[in-house]
Amino acid sequence: MSPVIYIIFIALSFVASLTVYFSSQKNIYLLFFPVFLFFTLVVEFIGFYSFSKGRPSITLYNFFTSFEFLFYMLLLRNVIHNLKAKKVIFHTAWLYILLLLINFLFILKISAFSATTYALGCLVITGICIYYFYELFQSTRSLNLLRQPIFWICVGLLFFYCCSFPIFGLYNFLNKAPRIIQKNLQTILVLLNVFLYSSFTIAFLCRIRVRNSTS
Repeated sequence: MSPVIYIIFIALSFVASLTVYFSSQKNIYLLFFPVFLFFTLVVEFIGFYSFSKGRPSITLYNFFTSFEFLFYMLLLRNVIHNLKAKKVIFHTAWLYILLLLINFLFILKISAFSATTYALGCLVITGICIYYFYELFQSTRSLNLLRQPIFWICVGLLFFYCCSFPIFGLYNFLNKAPRIIQKNLQTILVLLNVFLYSSFTIAFLCRIRVRNSTS
């Protein structure tokens, strides 16, 4: 399955995200999402172009995935209510940056994919999403979850990173697997990305209320 498919879904998600600027209900954690998705779209285009020309793009994705994890950490921190949890997420973010620097400066080259730091990022985002759902279930307020953008965002992130964790965690091993296995894994990753960005699209569109008009 071609990566072009999920790039289309990123583009659709980006277009949907622009609605946050035309809504009277401003969610601070959503205001930077369109910029993030635009950046994501540019990176994916460059990565796909480099791949089609036979050029390596691991360095690009090392930088992007590191930025991606940090963005999600700070975004989720804004929707967590517990102050101690907020502090834990903040300290986890700068510790993750420190680990990245140590890893790329002293352990691995920036041109080599770091399965360890990626897997760690997956675990961190998964953990924060689980904590969000824990707070949600503990809440005494009545909420329509289908109209909560952060609910859809966390659903997408939790599913994506839970499923991609074993794939990228074993990247260096799977990279030497038979061609048919690599092709199947690529299809799985495309489908996971489609689900993730579909969830983001729903997150932006669920805020829009359609008024029924009577004649």
